[in-house]
Amino acid sequence: MEQIGLYLGCNIPLKHPDIEQSFRKILPELGVEPLDLEGASCCPAWGTAPSFDLQTWCAISSRNITIAEQKGVDIMTGCNSCFGILSEAKHFLEDKEMKKKVNESLSAINRTYQGTSDIYHIAQYLHSKVGVDAIKSKIKYSLDGLKMATQTGCHTLWPSDVYKIAEQNPYEPTILKDLCMATGAEVPHYSRLAACCGMGGMRSTDIEKSLKLFKEKLISIKEETDPDMIVTTCSSCFMQFDMSQLILRERGEIDFEPIPTFYYTQVLALAMGFDPSQVAAISQIDRSKIIAEMQSEQRLVKEVA
Repeated sequence: MEQIGLYLGCNIPLKHPDIEQSFRKILPELGVEPLDLEGASCCPAWGTAPSFDLQTWCAISSRNITIAEQKGVDIMTGCNSCFGILSEAKHFLEDKEMKKKVNESLSAINRTYQGTSDIYHIAQYLHSKVGVDAIKSKIKYSLDGLKMATQTGCHTLWPSDVYKIAEQNPYEPTILKDLCMATGAEVPHYSRLAACCGMGGMRSTDIEKSLKLFKEKLISIKEETDPDMIVTTCSSCFMQFDMSQLILRERGEIDFEPIPTFYYTQVLALAMGFDPSQVAAISQIDRSKIIAEMQSEQRLVKEVA
């Protein structure tokens, strides 16, 4: 079984542990053993060290990477911001002078950054390492006939020369679409596919501007695809779609019912037959009806060997 270092970050284990549980359920079934990176800290997030001191940022990020290096594994994360930060730090540490300075700092805690562990987003890992065919072989409930609108999120797309996810064009991302289609679902295109949802720093500094961006994207999704659910592989995007639809509805800015939103591994875990109370338990939008539909008896295709 292939091993991977599971870097959880902050949002997922603290706010949505059911997303974490979906990771831990599906990965062993797909031949991947997630290893905990004991002692890992914040990545650190964009609004902290990266905003004021490059060397401090690289030192903190590199310390996280060294935990995986000591285990001899690559890193996989489900948080787009963590993926972006760790990838950016690894990119900066290609500079020999920066690497030297960072290792001088790390020597105080008896660590050395080598640069031997690669950084993967879980969607990228599932697509390129596990493979769509392997995912299809584990589907217990076919989601045929259900329509999904995908939300990839910004920090796995840009800057593309740093993230180096060669499987997709950042302006027309296809990895999440492929993964969703592996469950049998329909994944139509919509015009604001690559647009930001307004989460992250914008939401914390100017919520009205954040909601404006979000509303534009949401209307595009609703009018152009009218999906049964929205599926994302970004924990921040998940929170934006799960929280802000209710805000817009309460304000009278949208006249349709909020669209249930899932993190992709939750959808996959449900399609694989795992208990919703473990893998899809926490949301502000009621998802009970669509979850029942996803795991209805008529969708049962086979027992997974």
